Amino acid sequence: MKPTQLHITNGDNTTLALQKLKIDGAIVTWREMLCEGKTTIDVGSEIFWKSRFDFFSQNYKITKKYFIEHTLKEFRTLCNHKYQEEIILWFEYDLFCQINMIAVISWLKKHRPKAAIALVCPEKKIESERYLRLNKLTQKELLSLYKKRVILTKDDIGYADYVWHLYCSKSPLQLQNLIANPHSHFSYLTDAIEAHLQRFPSIKNGLNKIENNILETAQSGSYSTKKSFIKKLLHNQGIYGFGDLQYEKKINNLKGLFRSFSPVVLNDLGHDVLQKKQNYYHSIKNELSYLGGSLKYNYLYDEIHGKLLKL
Repeated sequence: MKPTQLHITNGDNTTLALQKLKIDGAIVTWREMLCEGKTTIDVGSEIFWKSRFDFFSQNYKITKKYFIEHTLKEFRTLCNHKYQEEIILWFEYDLFCQINMIAVISWLKKHRPKAAIALVCPEKKIESERYLRLNKLTQKELLSLYKKRVILTKDDIGYADYVWHLYCSKSPLQLQNLIANPHSHFSYLTDAIEAHLQRFPSIKNGLNKIENNILETAQSGSYSTKKSFIKKLLHNQGIYGFGDLQYEKKINNLKGLFRSFSPVVLNDLGHDVLQKKQNYYHSIKNELSYLGGSLKYNYLYDEIHGKLLKL
């Protein structure tokens, strides 16, 4: 008799792709973006969800009704799946997915200790050096990845849980030690953690890598509207995996460096900050801005040495 299965996906598009595939087992969608805002270790607890709702409410004007309908109901569906023997995780390479993935594994470690946990992740397309999205794969390609899924050992699960604890800690400094020692079954996690550390403000101008990239893109291209500008940022963001709403928020935080958004043009201060002639740290600093469990502006990223410094 085949073991019963539960699939946890990285989003609704992947869930839809698996439904069309008519794959065995129930499917649950993990609807969160734990790469943004404050996180706490105890995934799924009342404190955890309160912290997450506060973040979404304050930063994206999400209503309690929407949060319950969109996120909490799906999580409760996950909680009700208690007896599957194998739980298969469908997550991609980017920071967005990798942080969600380790949080889910941390929850499974505590609440589904007897289940086998398997990991599916798309591979890099050799010709373009780009990673493929799960929902863009053909049914044949999805089945191939499914058959090649990796069953995680107890050590693998413990490692993912450990990284989640570090991500949620008040200090991100210990995360730096992971970069030099990549884990074989989490081949994308090291790059994601390195990208995470580069989200802390640069010692040179007070902006992080993403914010500097926004300024560089504005300076090097021509965009008649903010919409076309965001489209370019999404296409060239690399490992971050953010959506348009996240970039809209990031651009809004930098509006003091722009002369116009129609067309998109930097002002003189924007050019000076981009060229590292001025430091924008004190203008953009937000005492309530978190990356995981750490206050974003309590640390600076030293680009020359590739490491974080505590203020």
